[in-house]
Amino acid sequence: MRPTGDAPEIPRDIVRAVLDEIQAAPEHLTRALRRHPLPDGRTLSKSRLLRGYLRLCAEDGEEPDPTMLRLLRSKPTRTISGVAPVAVLTKPFPCPGECIFCPAPAGMPKSYLPDEPGAMRAAAYDFDPYGQTAGRVRVLAEIGHRVDKVELLILGGTWSHYPPSYQEWFVRRCLDALNGSPSPTLEEAQRRNETAVHRNVGLVIETRPDSITPEEVARLRRLGVTKVQLGVQSLDDEILARNKRGHTVAATRRAMRLLRLAGFKIVVHWMPNLLGATPESDEADFRRLWDDPALRPDELKIYPTALLRDTELYAHWQRGEYRPYDEETLVELLARCKSTIPPYCRVNRLMRDIPAPNIVAGVKKSNLRQIVRRRMAQEGLVCRCIRCREVRGSTVAPDSLRLSRLEYETDGTREWFLSYVTPDDRLAGFLRLSLPQAAPPLAELDGAAVVREVHVYGPALELGDQQEGHAQHVGLGTRLLDEARRIARQAGYRRLAVIAAVGTRPYYRERGFTLGRWYMHRDLAPVRESSQED
Repeated sequence: MRPTGDAPEIPRDIVRAVLDEIQAAPEHLTRALRRHPLPDGRTLSKSRLLRGYLRLCAEDGEEPDPTMLRLLRSKPTRTISGVAPVAVLTKPFPCPGECIFCPAPAGMPKSYLPDEPGAMRAAAYDFDPYGQTAGRVRVLAEIGHRVDKVELLILGGTWSHYPPSYQEWFVRRCLDALNGSPSPTLEEAQRRNETAVHRNVGLVIETRPDSITPEEVARLRRLGVTKVQLGVQSLDDEILARNKRGHTVAATRRAMRLLRLAGFKIVVHWMPNLLGATPESDEADFRRLWDDPALRPDELKIYPTALLRDTELYAHWQRGEYRPYDEETLVELLARCKSTIPPYCRVNRLMRDIPAPNIVAGVKKSNLRQIVRRRMAQEGLVCRCIRCREVRGSTVAPDSLRLSRLEYETDGTREWFLSYVTPDDRLAGFLRLSLPQAAPPLAELDGAAVVREVHVYGPALELGDQQEGHAQHVGLGTRLLDEARRIARQAGYRRLAVIAAVGTRPYYRERGFTLGRWYMHRDLAPVRESSQED
């Protein structure tokens, strides 16, 4: 299923003429595209030129040139962190929340607007998981991205409140799309994905803190979930109550403890400028994320409150009881907040992708991250979050990398953030190791240290591929696992477990792990002491 028809093929002579021109002068790609228009007079796009180039290679029996592929790839930042993110939305379904800032348009999952890009794509497929997944993978491939390693992000309403049968069906159909054919059961789809062309290397859902229970943790692991996005919004019970969030800070603490003890990566959504907040109270609230050992998330999405019509917050604004921050106030607040983020956390977003016409008042600019970055540079502030330090598209000399070890406490674990960094402190790869200090919610993890994440950066490379100067596939993951084994054994743990996505199971099997019920495991044997220093 596809919302729009395929574009006609580009004449071979046009493709060849453009390729010949840019092979001689790659920096003149835009000029070459304009010099060789399509038969109807329109300018040839990079994505269509790429499809034409791949067609020529197939017809001539030639392998595509990696340099040409990189030149023609559209939106290269989509996969610059090493995997291809594919976001899909669940169907509209009742949400238990009554948040005053949340829109609830007909025909959409709660909090999503019909003209948001992701929502529009989902609606075009009638929220069908197979169509959404297959369509997004196809589009990424057509604009030149590697799509053999896919992180699935299941967004929409509160995942935990959808019927369990719908959850299982939805995940299975996403995997069916990656596998290329249907499977009769979820377990079969998971097994087949271990060797599929498009492997699921991460499965993300979003839910509420008060939905996380030991039973929910077990269900999430059965589905193959590896990362949970929590709508925390605020760490002030009074603010949560005024905005009718429906949960407390204590619920957030309990949820994060359960999830971390079960090995999940945790993404927190935080919202400045809620009803009753001030810039000063927001800055204090943000610091609680790091000062409170029960919190300390792995990733963060900052969603400044957007004032939207047809919400209860809009009525507060009309009565003069609510005032959105102006750009100067918000940028200054976010600049200060970003400068306090510890190096084990990644900031994924600074603003939600809401089309500006929907925002009644307040900041509407979509390039808020760039504006904040400029402000920080002007004030001499630095953000050391993971996203700001990734090597991304830069070349890496493996021999120059240094192993860094950062240890910090939570209320249920002792965490190790192990990373390989360049001489200028750029991240080439990292591993999150949890040493539980309390009983885990799942018996399978009794006595085990847990690897919660292994991530090696650089442009997404094909499975088994290796390119000079890129961090992926040069052994960093194996070296990080070896260091995690050494630390866990030294701390007295009998086993090392990994919360592996289904598509990463072969990787861990090659490194001595075996599949238990929901985790990969390896008994701890003596490991040679590392000579590398922080």
